[in-house]
Amino acid sequence: MIVEIKVPSPGESIAEVEIGKWLVENGALVRKDQELAEVESDKATLSLIATASGQLTILVKEGERVAVGSVACNIDTEKAPSQPAEKQAVATPSKQVSAQSAIIEGNTPLAAVPKTETVQKEPETSIKMTPTAKAVMEQANLSVDEVLEGLRRLTRRDMEQIVTAYTHPVNISLEASRAEDRVTMTPLRRKLSQRLVAVKNETAMLTTFNEVDMSKVMELRNRYQKVFTEKHGFKLGFNAFFAKAVSLALLQHTSINSMIDGEEIVTPKYHDIGIAVSSPKGLMVPVIRNVETMSVAQIEGAIKDLAEKARDKRLTVQEMTGGTFTITNGGVFGSMMSTPIINPPQSAILGLHAIKDRPVALDGKVVIRPMMYVALSYDHRIIDGKDSVGFLVKIKEMVENPDKLLFGSKDPGEILLDL
Repeated sequence: MIVEIKVPSPGESIAEVEIGKWLVENGALVRKDQELAEVESDKATLSLIATASGQLTILVKEGERVAVGSVACNIDTEKAPSQPAEKQAVATPSKQVSAQSAIIEGNTPLAAVPKTETVQKEPETSIKMTPTAKAVMEQANLSVDEVLEGLRRLTRRDMEQIVTAYTHPVNISLEASRAEDRVTMTPLRRKLSQRLVAVKNETAMLTTFNEVDMSKVMELRNRYQKVFTEKHGFKLGFNAFFAKAVSLALLQHTSINSMIDGEEIVTPKYHDIGIAVSSPKGLMVPVIRNVETMSVAQIEGAIKDLAEKARDKRLTVQEMTGGTFTITNGGVFGSMMSTPIINPPQSAILGLHAIKDRPVALDGKVVIRPMMYVALSYDHRIIDGKDSVGFLVKIKEMVENPDKLLFGSKDPGEILLDL
């Protein structure tokens, strides 16, 4: 039986995509749910997944543009990969137990195997395995035999690399080279470059800066990190504090949350904040919806989920569109200061940077504090300087005094005295 694998749709407005890279070779035996190729559009990267096991026949070349819904490859299910011998043995009525599987998976020690069952002797092998490799194998419920089975198909490229490694050892020299690599831009990168140029040409973009003392947030994070992780299952970062502060500051500076639509200014009453995350395909900006209704822990959980989707190339177009404000953190890469570019049609973006110990004046004394530069780029056509500076100062106040995040950007005393 021949099963057709069709090109998935990244979104309603996209009619054509590009096959970015085939992850398996033509004629290879594949299993159901295996990732076959990367499908790229100007908005997102999707995976082409096998819907059945069998032999793969590729119909579309890498870099070729095809219509959504067209057939990218076929799978001949009559030539499906055979079931590993070890799994077949476990499924037989004799209930034979593989000692090799029992030892590696750590499920059944040899001493606990009933004498009535046949125990296969573990074959001697010279294969060495790192603890991390063994952990990955166990997590996937694979045995050594199954791993070796996956390595038995060597391509010509594999053999050429091995032969080159043995016959031409790496020569560490400083010989001059004039070589260069030339790679076609992906649809996503092409669209990104067009948008960035458009922002510079079509907006009156300015950037204002400030600095934030991170002492209290770092102290709070360190004090509760263990308990927080035990309760929620993930660690507490800094982006969630800033996202919460941004949402509260937007309530007082609504123009920062506005955007231009023709001759109208649209100001959403909700805060859909995009968080820039690094992915194999570059920087992506998934959106967290209705941040104004969320706690710091909920925001952190949403950031974690979206970051994992970005790294696994599982983000949908819907998860990357519709934001009203964006936060980007270049500090994770060591950036000290930058002028982030607005993500249209939004009108502002907050840039976070590396935390560095610096001498600062405090109560007439010079002290060392962990400081971060923050930058707000904004469209001066609809955002005045007073609002942009006031918005950034309000964020600084709340991050430097995390208690204010609980009381709508006010001090507990102000709430108590109804000020």
